[in-house]
Amino acid sequence: MNLTQLKEGEKCKVVDTHGGRGMIKKLDALGIRTGIEIIKINSQFMRGPIVVKVGNTSVAVGYGIAEKIIVEPISQQKK
Repeated sequence: MNLTQLKEGEKCKVVDTHGGRGMIKKLDALGIRTGIEIIKINSQFMRGPIVVKVGNTSVAVGYGIAEKIIVEPISQQKK
């Protein structure tokens, strides 16, 4: 599942990024790297940017980049 497929407000863990060295470097500068937990805040209509919360910071990534961020949803209920 990629970041674009998450619902707004859903928490997830980044498991992989499919992209070149430049994209991975840009995501790293934004704090988005493998193993990090993020929350999808909102997304814009018609393939617009997606805003995510990384730690205490909100960052926006383009739709094309968000498609390359592979995530795993985190269940809100812990057993």
